[in-house]
Amino acid sequence: MCGICGVFGYSPQSQNEKKQLVRKMMTRLSHRGPDGEGIHSSQNAILGHVRLAIIDLEHGLQPMVSRDDRYTLIFNGEIYNYLELRKSLESKGVQFQTQSDTEVLLQMLIQQGENALNQLNGMFAFAFHDNQTGQWILARDPFGIKPLYYCIAENEIVFASEIKALLEHPKVKVEQNFKALQHYLTFQFYLNGETLFKGIHEIEPGFYLKGRAGQVEQTIRYWDTSYQVNFKKTEIQFKEELTDLLDDSIKIQIRSDVPVGSHLSGGIDSSTIASMAAVHFDGEFSVFTGKFQEGQAYDEAHYAKLVAEKIRANYHEVIPTAKQFVDLFPKLIFSLDQPLAGPGLFPQFLVSQLAAQHVKVVLGGQGGDEIFGGYARYLIGYLEQALKGAILGTQEEGKHVVTLTSVISNLSILKEYQPLLQHFWKDGLFEDMDARYFRLIDRSPDILKLITDDAQNSFNKEEVFSDFQNIFNHPDTSSYINKMTYFDQKTLLPALLHVEDRVSMAVSLESRVPLLDTRIVNLITSMPPKIKFKGGQGKYILKEVTRKILPKAVVDRKDKMGFPVPLKEWIKMGVVRDFVCDTLLSKTCRERGLFQQNALEQLIQKEGTFGRQLWGALCIELWSKEFFSTK
Repeated sequence: MCGICGVFGYSPQSQNEKKQLVRKMMTRLSHRGPDGEGIHSSQNAILGHVRLAIIDLEHGLQPMVSRDDRYTLIFNGEIYNYLELRKSLESKGVQFQTQSDTEVLLQMLIQQGENALNQLNGMFAFAFHDNQTGQWILARDPFGIKPLYYCIAENEIVFASEIKALLEHPKVKVEQNFKALQHYLTFQFYLNGETLFKGIHEIEPGFYLKGRAGQVEQTIRYWDTSYQVNFKKTEIQFKEELTDLLDDSIKIQIRSDVPVGSHLSGGIDSSTIASMAAVHFDGEFSVFTGKFQEGQAYDEAHYAKLVAEKIRANYHEVIPTAKQFVDLFPKLIFSLDQPLAGPGLFPQFLVSQLAAQHVKVVLGGQGGDEIFGGYARYLIGYLEQALKGAILGTQEEGKHVVTLTSVISNLSILKEYQPLLQHFWKDGLFEDMDARYFRLIDRSPDILKLITDDAQNSFNKEEVFSDFQNIFNHPDTSSYINKMTYFDQKTLLPALLHVEDRVSMAVSLESRVPLLDTRIVNLITSMPPKIKFKGGQGKYILKEVTRKILPKAVVDRKDKMGFPVPLKEWIKMGVVRDFVCDTLLSKTCRERGLFQQNALEQLIQKEGTFGRQLWGALCIELWSKEFFSTK
């Protein structure tokens, strides 16, 4: 786990000047790598690296250069199957000087070039440079666990793990990207590699860029989710294979030369990871969670304690306060580089801060909902397809739909989701799937009430919908459930992982997510929906696999909350209300011209209101203050 940055291309600056520039960029990334730093220069490349030492603490130094000085690599992340890859390379005569996964990655790229990417099991973002030809590769892991940004500055390609490092380059202008702002106001995340900074792009998950000197020559997708449903495997076979894959994923992800622990929210995802990991640590295993004191609706710690007791782990918890929220939130927005997701990032940070006091690597359950079908909307989507199929006699993606009885048996489940169903079927059962899903996740109707007439007139809803459609309507998917999960895996999940990366790296903690192993994802996407949602329940297969290792109360719980923050309670308190008022009703906010001050005042005055509207406005203004303070 580290921070990387650099410049490809030619410029009139001297080598010393370019090195000083990259060093400034490295300083911006110092929190990602407090254990060491390095810089390497060649004719048309300057590569910088700050290190959080996890594997081969003494020798895994970067930038790493090949013995013949031709190739240079800087790498952020972990290659979990590096021991297996190393063994394969050694069998072909490759010799190694270190025990690090970095050297394995370097040799894989030397031997196989970009073809090596599909053999990597890990989380990664890296820059690989051929000093002889000037060719380079910038690549990112399949799910976007590790970040990587770039921009074109005249004749140079500037890249870094975080946007704030790019802003140190004198040719990178700080300008707002209104298209990305539209994405944020609609979804609370960004599509197609857009960022809130004009001209700065995110390399999308599962992609790599290839170029020479200061030119991008190709942008290539090397991995994508597959939806080839396997109807030959039985439920038992799926369970057995998932059990084996979970065990192996966790086994290779606990490889570390520093202490390892686990997040533990009390939900099935983190509980599964912590329970399966703990058996490898002989009782010396720590878990970390958080809770609020504002009532049971904000406290899941009792579930986490049940799991911790069962696995005999050292239990640690933190209790975030309203005062901490006020003190920390502007700093968190700066750490994020741009607004993302919801208020859960605040307790996430404090739990990461707690974990960093005891371990250097922490495991988490991110991705479980998107992979195993944990959101209520997925179940509704599946049952809808079953209903349509039973009525029309159609089959979506093979044997998706069986008979009318498959719907009738789940009628009791449907009653639990009446409000969601009303929203789904507002304009009819047979309305286009993309239009209905867009309407479900579209948050702009609320937030647009707060922005000025000029901003509203500039808001292009058709453009946003088109960007959405290009992802949602994937050619390999036809069922509603697969279209939903595909979109969420490509957009919502990377946004959640972005938060996970930033809140952990802000305290120099490496966060790993064993559920996001491509082998596990490929298995679950090949599973027939009638197994995935058997009995009208989400995460059916994961629950069945973990029944033997988790407390029954955790497996069968119906009240998973997702770490909610008591903002409605806090807004009634002076410290939070004052913070919100000072931020949104300030002269600088008014002069920015994005929000209607009267609308903001009315919203704040509503007793007990701190929902999506206020949250979105607060995040945008704090971001503007952090990065456009001179304006």
